[in-house]
This record gives sequence, structure tokens and C-alpha cells, in this order.
Amino acid sequence: MLTAFRTPTGRRFYTHTQYLEYIGASSKNENKRKVVIYTRVSNSGQRDDLHLQIEFLQQFVNTKGINVDEVVKDIGSGLNFNRKKWNLLLKDVQENNVSEIYNSHKDRFIRFGYDWFERFLLSHDTKLIVVNNEKSSPQQELVQDLISIIHVFSYRIYGLR
Repeated sequence: MLTAFRTPTGRRFYTHTQYLEYIGASSKNENKRKVVIYTRVSNSGQRDDLHLQIEFLQQFVNTKGINVDEVVKDIGSGLNFNRKKWNLLLKDVQENNVSEIYNSHKDRFIRFGYDWFERFLLSHDTKLIVVNNEKSSPQQELVQDLISIIHVFSYRIYGLR
């Protein structure tokens, strides 16, 4: 049976813990959320960089005394929203299975729309920790973004030949 709490105006409300107990899920499952390391490179020729990212992030997390539950290795463009492993990670976030995601650079997670994805993760109580958070000027960011766009389209044109 659910016992309703009341606001000062008399409106009934229930807590999340009450809801979990009512549906038969225990609130202890919240403690079992995963800590994930996410790494990405643009193409398979950069596999060595992928392994360097993993080693760096594992050392960083280990020095903080945090246990890593999963390492996600992704190969694909940061402009591509159809990366299979990245989408599975976002699905895990939506299902409230991930507490923290460790990443080496902002653009390793997503090239454009980083702020939106950061808010999305926070709305699901997931922290995105960028270890090498390099600050660059707006001009440098614009140049990097333009180079990324040109790079993607040049590969598409090259693929048409």
C-alpha cells in the first residue's frame, strides 16, 4: 500500500523509493550503476591511439580509487550519430544503468552538440567527466569544427570515386 505525502497546499505526492517498492524493484539497484570509460577514434588506422586513450583513462580512474565496470571502444566519426556502441551507451544511460562516463576529450564523445548531450546525461543523473578538458578560444574551436566538416565531406567525395 502506498502512503501519500502531502504538500502544504494538500496535494498528494509519492517518492521515487515508494514507487520502486510498489513495482517490486529495490532501490538498491541504484547503487549498481556502471562507471564507463568511453574512447573513440575516427578510423581503424588509429587503433594505437584508441589503446593509448584506454590506458590513460584507466590510470586516471584508478588513481581516484574508482572501479571501472565497462570500457567502450568506438571507431567512427565524431559527427556520426549512428555509432552502434555510442548509441548502446546512450540507451544504458536512458535506462539509468550508468552513473559516470570518463572520456579523454570533449570531441571524443561527440563533435557537435556537446552541451546538449551533457545536459541530456545530467537529466538522467549521469556525469560526463572529460579528463583532458583543454580550453581553447572561440576562434580555435571554429577552425577545428570547420576542419572536421571538411574532413568528413572530403571522405564522402573520395568514397564516390
